[in-house]
Amino acid sequence: MAELDFGDMQAAEVRKRFLAYFASNGHVVRASSSLVPGDDPTLLFTNAGMVQFKRVFLGVEAPPDDNRRATTSQKCVRAGGKHNDLEQVGHTDRHNTFFEMLGNFSFGDYFKRDAIAFAWEFITGSVAEGNLGIPKEHLRVSVFHEDEEARALWKEIAGLPDSRIYGLGAADNFWQMADTGPCGPCSEIYIDLVHASKDYRFPKGASGEWVDTTRTEFSTQAFIEGGEAGRFLEFWNLVFMQFDKQADGTNVPLPKPSVDTGMGLERITTIMQGVSNNFHTDLFAPSLAKVAELVARPYDFERTECASYRVIADHARAVAFLLADGVFPSNEGRGYVLRRILRRAVRHAWLLGLREPALVHVVELVLAGMGDVYPELRARHQHILETTRAEEERFLATIDGGMARFDELAPTTTAEGSTARRGAISGDDAFKLYDTFGFPIDLTELMARERGFSVDIAGFDVALARQRKQSQDERKSKRISVVIDELADASRWEHAPSAAKQQQQQQQFVGYETTEVETQVAAWRALDADRVALILSETPFYAESGGQVADTGTIVGDGWQVSVDDVKKVDGRIAVLGQLTGTLRMGRVVAKIAPARRRDITRNHTATHLLHAALRTLLGDHVHQAGSVVDPDRLRFDFTHHGPLTPSEIAKVERWVNEGIWQHSAVKTSEKAYADAVSGGAMALFGEKYGAVVRVVEIAPRSVELCGGTHVANTGHILLFRVVSETGVSAGVRRITAVTGPKAFEMLRERERALEEIGEKLKVNLHAAGPEAVARRVDQLLADKKALEKKLDEAQRGGGGGSAMQDLLASAKAIGAWSVVVGKTDAGALPELQTLGDTVRAQLPAAVGILGGVFEEGKATLVFVVGDTLRAKGVSAGEIVKGFAAKTGGRGGGKPHMAQMGVAPEEMDATLSAAREFVEAALAGLS
Repeated sequence: MAELDFGDMQAAEVRKRFLAYFASNGHVVRASSSLVPGDDPTLLFTNAGMVQFKRVFLGVEAPPDDNRRATTSQKCVRAGGKHNDLEQVGHTDRHNTFFEMLGNFSFGDYFKRDAIAFAWEFITGSVAEGNLGIPKEHLRVSVFHEDEEARALWKEIAGLPDSRIYGLGAADNFWQMADTGPCGPCSEIYIDLVHASKDYRFPKGASGEWVDTTRTEFSTQAFIEGGEAGRFLEFWNLVFMQFDKQADGTNVPLPKPSVDTGMGLERITTIMQGVSNNFHTDLFAPSLAKVAELVARPYDFERTECASYRVIADHARAVAFLLADGVFPSNEGRGYVLRRILRRAVRHAWLLGLREPALVHVVELVLAGMGDVYPELRARHQHILETTRAEEERFLATIDGGMARFDELAPTTTAEGSTARRGAISGDDAFKLYDTFGFPIDLTELMARERGFSVDIAGFDVALARQRKQSQDERKSKRISVVIDELADASRWEHAPSAAKQQQQQQQFVGYETTEVETQVAAWRALDADRVALILSETPFYAESGGQVADTGTIVGDGWQVSVDDVKKVDGRIAVLGQLTGTLRMGRVVAKIAPARRRDITRNHTATHLLHAALRTLLGDHVHQAGSVVDPDRLRFDFTHHGPLTPSEIAKVERWVNEGIWQHSAVKTSEKAYADAVSGGAMALFGEKYGAVVRVVEIAPRSVELCGGTHVANTGHILLFRVVSETGVSAGVRRITAVTGPKAFEMLRERERALEEIGEKLKVNLHAAGPEAVARRVDQLLADKKALEKKLDEAQRGGGGGSAMQDLLASAKAIGAWSVVVGKTDAGALPELQTLGDTVRAQLPAAVGILGGVFEEGKATLVFVVGDTLRAKGVSAGEIVKGFAAKTGGRGGGKPHMAQMGVAPEEMDATLSAAREFVEAALAGLS
């Protein structure tokens, strides 16, 4: 392969120029949001630049800092859900799982004219003035076929003729967020790669008008065909949010139309570097070179195996950024997608012949190359590498067996040697690959398709559901669940739907200040049986959020009461759910949460903040929260760390937290602008979505975090903190479970009672001698036991001091020059019986010993031993047992000096007698 020429403008320079251009035109440069959308449960990952501004475009939130122009370079992943490019990655020129989307946004400020002018100036303007300098003759655009305004503006501003402006239908050039809401036409900018790229090749067999390299004008159909074949590359999409789509399908003009644009950094970089393949830019070159180094073969895009190089290079970026944004490999949700990506990369490394972790080395290059632009990569450097390596090692441990099994299920060739389709891999077999060998179902399906097979996905789902059913049933029995979408149905509430927005504005959460309030029922609805849901004008009830469980309590009205057992957030409002007694009437009520339960929850929540700070202080800044549960009984805190904590580390963490409690520090809360809070040292949690104004919880000088939960007023109210357990959750993630306050006291008292019980059994007075006396007494007992065991062993082996052994040895019966010893012993276990056998061998080297023992667990065993003198004559205990077992129908075996066989306890005496006869007959013929 020829050395790739990256031209003069690398990707970092393109990104820098884009942001600088729009900043110079009044746009505020916003940081990329997390890959985990904080407030959009419908979205698996952030997949476009507008995601962080979705609520602004919907009119729910004001623009950040009231700036109506913004620009970003947004991290994006498309590897699951509706936007899933995973299967194509590595096999095409431009599909990537992780990519960066450059975008500029107008929130009711400028519209089509300025959006088109900005785009055209930046891509065609002078390189010396900070633009890209793309030749205008290589560009063409598409517009929505009804958008004559956009067509006219392109002609006016860019000077494009009608022949290079293509009117396309709604499927290509009309954007809408959902079935209703903001929508509008869009305009896309294309480049002709035949003239702009050094390596574009027409597909094999290509024909038609669009293949003509001498033409500069094409019909709309030829343009569409050329776009599908990759000649005309779309690289910037300008979306004009012009209408509000109604439920009846009509489009009502928005009073303040907006603009959302997106240009993939990877695509524009290919253009600037004169190539047609994303992987042949400087964004991927170091990673491809590292793979080539690992496999000791250069990357050659003419070879089939080059797809595996590209898969590893691409997936390394997705793995690094997803781990940096708090996603952890698992078998659920986002973690499952990450595991799929990671294991797909490992599988391709395996196909290249690598049998040791390889992806981790490519990930390390990504961290080094992009850490300056995305500092979260540097902040979580150790965690990212350790987690990647651990996941690779886990999958490599099973991939050989899994691939061997897959080869059996879907052989590369049929019996006739062809690759014809042969049917489906059953759901049970696919589940075994998943459950036993760790193959995600998507990976199995992909590999099967490569070999012309299909997978019974429905059967796999049945097998998976079967495995999960028990745990799902347990969860259902422990918790009453109501579907949020059902609660959000305004038509089922006893309240006028038109007042829903007013309710949302008026409802106040007063649970930070009080546990009881007199208020009014704003809306209610019946659920199943006697259960109801209510929305109060003011509510002290906390809805489950941020790991903290919901409050419980009561709502008392005129002649009725609701026992609250669950609290949900519904369309921005807090709804309480519970059992109704009496007939519910709208009006004044008293809402009261269970105060003792709330106190326990607040203790545990504040202790969680102290625990987080303790772990970061004592273990290092690589520690980040990976999940938490705060309930009345205990706190559970998941955190990133490379291995188990030692007992000493756990003790230090426990003392650090308790010292924070005993300092009686005030727990202060305040509201600040997000940027001010973070710059002031407040810790924002990975994966959380924060608004412009945030709540800060400060425990000076130990902890400052952004948190919306409830807390104690003073750390002294926590009273006491004790760690219950420290365990592993997944690779690179640990879990601490702890208790506080009364629960911590109960735990200590329970352990104290157990120690007192042990002391009584050991005849130690704890109150007089102290708990250390128990340890001294146990040490003494262990020493005594060891001494007695030594004496017993010496007695059994030496023949002294054991009258039973002496009697057994004296009972030896001579058979010519040899002898036989047979006896039933009092041995309590097999090792003791074997020790007795060794004593017989040592004392009678010319004898065969047959010893029986019936043990406490109801098992019985015969041990046969042969002395060294007799063994030198070729007599083997193993052969004796083998012959005797064959004669009696038993089972046994062993070595020449000792062998054994099992017998029924009730047949011990008869079996010993039969064994004696068998051995005597054998020895009688031995000279």
